[in-house]
Amino acid sequence: MMKYIDIPPVWLCAALVVAWWQKTSFDFGLSFGPVWADLLGGLLVGGGLVLIALAVYEMHRHRTTIMPHETPDALVTSGIFKRSRNPIYLADSLILIGMILYWDAVLSLPLIPVFVWWIEKHFILSEEKRLRRNFRADFARYEKQTRRWL
Repeated sequence: MMKYIDIPPVWLCAALVVAWWQKTSFDFGLSFGPVWADLLGGLLVGGGLVLIALAVYEMHRHRTTIMPHETPDALVTSGIFKRSRNPIYLADSLILIGMILYWDAVLSLPLIPVFVWWIEKHFILSEEKRLRRNFRADFARYEKQTRRWL
């Protein structure tokens, strides 16, 4: 049961709830500015959703899991995975940044590096360990060619 709760979208939702709560409870009159923050926030959220769609499509095409605690059946290095080894986590981060901008939740900005740190330590490192174990030389080559985030 825990492996279905301990997934990145749940952590993203938790960070979003904290940002929303901060904005509604403690805004202190701080503001990014309504027009550009809304536009940039919307673009970041939209870009994140596109990244997720591209990554899920590519993983589905290779018939491998998108679940972080499961062992993948294939090493996906094509499509969006040529640009980032972790496009879904990158997308989650973009969505968080975008919503913080959109909600004008200035005091929630520290959530961004905390979220990125948590995702990397809690999910990415263990996933990379599994990939290294299962796809030895192929993953070593991929790791040298493609950055973890961008």
